[in-house]
Amino acid sequence: MVPVSPPVFAQFVGEMPPALRALLDSEWALVALFGVFVLEGAMLMYFMPSELIVPGSIVLLGPEALIPVLAVAVLGATLGQYALFLVAKHGGRAYLEEKRWFRVSPERLDKFDGWFDRWGPVAVPVSNALLFTRGMLTVPAGFAEMDDRRFVVYSAVGTLVFESVLATLYFVGVSWLF
Repeated sequence: MVPVSPPVFAQFVGEMPPALRALLDSEWALVALFGVFVLEGAMLMYFMPSELIVPGSIVLLGPEALIPVLAVAVLGATLGQYALFLVAKHGGRAYLEEKRWFRVSPERLDKFDGWFDRWGPVAVPVSNALLFTRGMLTVPAGFAEMDDRRFVVYSAVGTLVFESVLATLYFVGVSWLF
């Protein structure tokens, strides 16, 4: 089946900051993409919807870039989440709540703390594989002092599932979703 480029991807690419689009059109595209995913994983990226990054990257780089894009997505997001995990683990809740760059309200943080308390470490890959909860269990996992290696593996698995589903939807042409 020939991939369909839904209109929203064209709009997404057209509205992308010109400097970012130029970078993604260059030989440095995967390096730039890696940086974007590190920011996304650390919950610091607010300039584009994270759900459009992999499909948008495939639009820009072509279908032959699927495996490199997925690899960069998983590695970058996992590194970003691990950095946030370490900040939560070593800095604690009070430290994060006073930081302007941490945009999760105390009420939402309480909600995700409750999820982690109820479901334990398995909540990390599950939340990473779902829309709207991606990365949200990173901070409670850090607060709970989850084992670093286990966190990295769980984070990567959830991210791989999420990004693979997005890429698959693009390739099967489910344009109504986007």
